[in-house]
Amino acid sequence: MTEDINKKKVYFVTGGGTGGHIYPAVAVGKALEKESDTEKIYYVGNPDNLEKRIADDKVFDFLDVKISGMPRRFGLDFLKWGFQLFCATMKSVSYIMKYHPSLVFGTGGYVSAPMLFASILTKTPFVIHECDAIPGMVSKLVAPFAKSVSLAFEVSKEAIKAKNIQVNGNPIREEFLNIDRYHAREALNLKDRLTIIVMGGSQGAKKLNTVLVHSLKNLFKKYDIQIIHQTGLKNYDETIRELKKVYPNFTENSYYMVRPYFKKMYLPMIASDIAVSRAGSLSISEICVSGLASILVPYPFAAADHQRKNAKEMESENASIYLDDRECTPEHFTEKLEALINNTQKMIELQNNAKKLVKYNATSNIVKQIKEALS
Repeated sequence: MTEDINKKKVYFVTGGGTGGHIYPAVAVGKALEKESDTEKIYYVGNPDNLEKRIADDKVFDFLDVKISGMPRRFGLDFLKWGFQLFCATMKSVSYIMKYHPSLVFGTGGYVSAPMLFASILTKTPFVIHECDAIPGMVSKLVAPFAKSVSLAFEVSKEAIKAKNIQVNGNPIREEFLNIDRYHAREALNLKDRLTIIVMGGSQGAKKLNTVLVHSLKNLFKKYDIQIIHQTGLKNYDETIRELKKVYPNFTENSYYMVRPYFKKMYLPMIASDIAVSRAGSLSISEICVSGLASILVPYPFAAADHQRKNAKEMESENASIYLDDRECTPEHFTEKLEALINNTQKMIELQNNAKKLVKYNATSNIVKQIKEALS
């Protein structure tokens, strides 16, 4: 299928569940929106997930498909999920028949599966972008049928079977490029002192929350620092209860900011010097573009153990410190953090190496790849 070069283009963008799938899709969608031959961008996702809120915020028309993650074991739940996937795929086919997209762009994950399967069934051209070092199941399944495949990591080539593969890196949100550390701290009313952000990605990380809570007293006692703590929406209330249990007189102050979620995530990240984080692809990309030294604690139950591979890739580039989840106790956490706080040279080295990994033209290269797929 070859598009008329003079025809205005309609694009479907799909990917969801976690920020790692959503934000790259949004970045590419916004870039496509600026193209002179673009008529409309539709975001396809689960209305109960984060992508609905983000798509609305970015003013994309939202097409909903109800789909959940695949159960790990075969049984009644798996059969129910199979029926749900079938219904979601048929609904996606109906969207294609109604809106006639020129191309579908997907970032993998279970949310993108129905629309990508529908694209195969209707012979609608599609391009996928794999955000992680270890490609997910959906990406591996649909890659042979894609017009083109974009990868964030060179190492992913080993697991993807496709004719046209490009390594572009992960798309960067524009907001991260338009502010410096001084103005980010000013926007958050933070002092000009060493700043550490502890975060668990868009879904939060209960383990990191607990470990930080039990480390705060020693860290503030020894160091002139400020900490930004992003708990994740579902873990916020529990974290506050834990804080009040460990510190009966707890009140938030100018040196410790705790939030469930930052709508403008670029502000706390650019404001920081050091990040302690899970190792999702989005978190790593934004750590790098923010120029942060980091301690990465991979989520041990991530699909195909992709977070461990992501973190090991960063460690191999001397851009991060690796901390295994099993060893992430308050003692080990504090030890790793102090090794950076006490060694400015090491901190700057990690910051500089992280910056070197940024692919600033990732988004524009993916847009170019999409255009080529239509020619």
